[in-house]
This record gives sequence, C-alpha cells and structure tokens, in this order.
Amino acid sequence: MADAEFVGRMGPELELLLPLLDERARRLVLGAVARAAGEGGTAAVAAATGASWQTVANGAAELASGDAAAPGRVRRPGGGRKKLEERDRGLIPALRELLGASTRGDPMSLLTWTTLSVRGVAAELTAAGHRCARNAVLRMLHAEGFSTQGNSRAIEGRRHPDRDAQFRYINDLAKQFLAAGDPVISIDTKKKELVGLYARKGREWRPKGDPRRVRDHDFPDPDGGKAIPYGVYDIGANAGFVSVGTDHDTAAFAVESVRRWWDAIGKDRYPHAARLLVTCDAGGSNGYRPRAWKAELARLAAGTGLEITVCHFPPGTQCRCLTY
Repeated sequence: MADAEFVGRMGPELELLLPLLDERARRLVLGAVARAAGEGGTAAVAAATGASWQTVANGAAELASGDAAAPGRVRRPGGGRKKLEERDRGLIPALRELLGASTRGDPMSLLTWTTLSVRGVAAELTAAGHRCARNAVLRMLHAEGFSTQGNSRAIEGRRHPDRDAQFRYINDLAKQFLAAGDPVISIDTKKKELVGLYARKGREWRPKGDPRRVRDHDFPDPDGGKAIPYGVYDIGANAGFVSVGTDHDTAAFAVESVRRWWDAIGKDRYPHAARLLVTCDAGGSNGYRPRAWKAELARLAAGTGLEITVCHFPPGTQCRCLTY
C-alpha cells in the first residue's frame, strides 16, 4: 500500500514546487514521489496534487526505464498530441483547394499569399467538416509557404520618352531661380480632417480615469466642417507654411494660401525677388486644367508684381510650365 503519511507531507511542498517547473520536470518529480510512496503511489500522488493519473504514471515509468526525454526537450520524440493534419488526412488537401481561388503571387516563387483571413479559412474548413482553429490554420499556412503581404506597386504604366528631360528641366529651372535670389516653392493640399470631437489614434497624458471624451462615430458634422490644410514649402529656406481652410479645396483657396505665404513671409525673406517658381502636382485645386487656378494666379501676379512660373508634375510624367 502507498505511504499515505509520506504523500500527505509531500503534498504542500509539491504545491509550491510544481508551478516553478516545466512539463518534463513536473512529470519526473511526480513520478519520483509516486515511486517513493510505494505500491498505489501513482493514484495517491494524483489525488494529492490534482495531476492526471497518466502524467504521474508516465513520469514513474520514465524514471524506471531510464528512457526519459533528452536534455533540452520536454517530451520524447513522437510524444504529445498529434497534429491535426496527421489525424485528418483530408485537411491539407481541403486547405489547398480553399486557397486555390484566393491565392496571389507567382506560382514558381517561394512566397505566395492569400486574401482570406486566418479566421475565415478556419471557419470555411470547419464548415466543410475539417474542424480546426485559427492557430492550426496559421501554422499550416506557414508550412505551405504562405505569408501575409500587401500589394506591391511594381507595375508601371507607359513611360513618356521625355520623362528624364522634363525632370531635368524643372530641376535646372529651380536652380536658376534660387541662384538669382528668387523663391521656389512646392505646394499641395494635405489630408483633410473632420473638425470636432472625433477619435484619433495615439495617446496623451491625462489624470488617471479621466480620458478625453469624444464621439463614438466619425459621421461628418454639418456645423463642424472639415479642416483643409494647404502646404507651401519654401525650397530655398527649407521651411514650410500651412494655411487651413474650413470650406472647400478650390483654386481660389490654393492661390490664397500662396498669397498669404508671400504676405506673411515671402516678401520679407525675398525683398528683391522679381519672380516666383511654383512646383506642384497636376490634379486637384492646383491642377493644370482648371481655368480658375490660372485666373487666380494671374491676379496674384498682378497684385504682387511677381512673374509667376508654375511647373506641374503629372502622373503621366508630362511637364507643363506656365508663366503669368
């Protein structure tokens, strides 16, 4: 019979020791105590510690045979629960069939990827009779050579034959303006933001338990409007200037932003300037097509006495330079 008194004395000590051990060490300690307790020790130790009877028996058997897991391993080779794909031989074929319609990438490449989420794949496989969880799907996807990837912007459109010459022309023109002491600016409309108590990413230091209260949705507020930042970057001075509108991103607003930069900073920074070079993209409020943009620039040139030259960088890599 098992030495009940011995097991009882070891019980509290085991409760302190076992949480500090890994799976292999716990198994061997329980087996050692069971062997020391004598016949029936396996059941007594399992009852005293709440461990599985099989775990205690396995530990005792490993000690008796000397065939324990090698140092650095928790279990002997082949031990532990079998993988899902080993128990369900149809799981991997079902996974491959499911991913076939949603696979991206060169089939000859080492890396491919899927547009389905891990949870979506697990749900589809479970519905098809191959029950599995997201962790198993994630492991199998990596084993099959899949990875999560975003789109790669690598396919170019037609290249304009004068692309390089156009950019060289704009670069040389900017150098000429700067060498003559005339300003060169780059302009663009920045990301529009809703005005009001809306949630934003990030955190700030506040008293504990007193977070800033904001709206639980981001529907536009007719009374709040939008903040429209319009940036003016002075290339020669390496300095920026931002105007913020609350109405619409129009050609009049774009030119007004340039006018405010000139009145607030430009005319004092370049007191002897006779010309102004503006570089920008070819779309939006400062695009090369809107007549309002050209008309407003003409008014700005007349009001400031500057000769204003605009160079656009369109997506098609064409370059249009207009002088007012």
